[in-house]
Amino acid sequence: MRLPAVSTACDRLRCDAGQATVEFAIVLAAFIVVAIAYGALWDSLKEGVFIEHALQSASHHIQQVSQGAWGDVLAY
Repeated sequence: MRLPAVSTACDRLRCDAGQATVEFAIVLAAFIVVAIAYGALWDSLKEGVFIEHALQSASHHIQQVSQGAWGDVLAY
């Protein structure tokens, strides 16, 4: 009669050896993507791209609004 093989610490390490490395690589890649996105957002805010876009959109919208709409807005 054979005894079942006992799992040792070395056997368990061999099957999970690369898991931490893969997890680290995934988290590092996600962190780098977030850092680049924050950098692009910061650069856009510094140059005033969002403010220019908002002003252009608002000016086009205000020019196209009729007098009756302003009355509705102010009466509300």
